[in-house]
Amino acid sequence: MTPEDTENDNDPIAEENAEPETDALVEEAAHDAAHDASEDAAEEDAPDDADPEETEDAQDAQEPEEDWEAKVADLNDKLLRALAETENIRRRAERDKEDASKYAITNFARDMLTVSDNLHRAMDSVDDEARKNDAAIEQIMVGLDMTAREVLATFERFGIKTIEAMGEKFDHNLHEAMFEMDDASKPAGTVVQVVETGYVLKDRLLRPAKVGVSKGGPKDAAAQEPETQATKDSQSAYGDKGEEPGAQLDEEL
Repeated sequence: MTPEDTENDNDPIAEENAEPETDALVEEAAHDAAHDASEDAAEEDAPDDADPEETEDAQDAQEPEEDWEAKVADLNDKLLRALAETENIRRRAERDKEDASKYAITNFARDMLTVSDNLHRAMDSVDDEARKNDAAIEQIMVGLDMTAREVLATFERFGIKTIEAMGEKFDHNLHEAMFEMDDASKPAGTVVQVVETGYVLKDRLLRPAKVGVSKGGPKDAAAQEPETQATKDSQSAYGDKGEEPGAQLDEEL
């Protein structure tokens, strides 16, 4: 031990200065311990974080019954609309499928009509006199006639049928008027000549029949009845007007 150490140990002033420092440290440590203890107690007393789903369920449970009924009605309406739309889509798909199956040969059938027309034009170009005088022409015509019948049978097998227009009343859904003819023996609007045969595929028009229509003949009986009744009504109306006071005044004058 050095003489300086001995002097410091025996110095009363140094001992007095050291005691306040120790007391300050003790007080600070006690304050920190108390603060930590209070924080721990607060954490223990604080409730755990609530589950978001439980919170939402609790809020839903507090909603009025009317709100739930409105939600159920809205969902039911949406469900019914979705089912109806699904049913419409299903029916539309079935109809499209059926139409595709029935009318898949439309373009091919329309082109084959030209072949049939040319075949009949070839047959019509030979008169009966030439067929009688030439055996070779007769044989050719027999072959053409058989081919024409086979083509027509094939058309009918696939649902292609001719439109019987001759002598029928003009129908704009099936006929195409090319000209009008004066024919007093036929009612006006009657087909009197077929320029080109028309065809239908199943229940759909494939090609309209090109026809000539009569004009100037007697009107159809069905069309005469409404006009006759209208004429009678107009005549009776004029007769009633003659009995009005104005008409009687004219007679007196």
